[in-house]
Amino acid sequence: MEFTLYSSSFCEPCMQTRAVLAEAKRLVPGSTVREIDVAGAPEQAEALLIRNTPTVIITNGEGAEVFRAAGVPTLAQVLVAAAKAL
Repeated sequence: MEFTLYSSSFCEPCMQTRAVLAEAKRLVPGSTVREIDVAGAPEQAEALLIRNTPTVIITNGEGAEVFRAAGVPTLAQVLVAAAKAL
């Protein structure tokens, strides 16, 4: 399972989201966190309809999206989504 954070360099809520995802990664064995700066990957962000930063997408082992949050998700939201992804 992968937690992907779509961020931008001057995004203060992105810092909060990084902390939430770091804690989720600590609690969910085998999970990974990937961060993508939308300025460096605008085509990818556009293809995935990323309109705000931060946006978090959680995918299962097959790469299917199981959760999306625009804004700072709570740790509880991320952990529930992680359980669905297993």
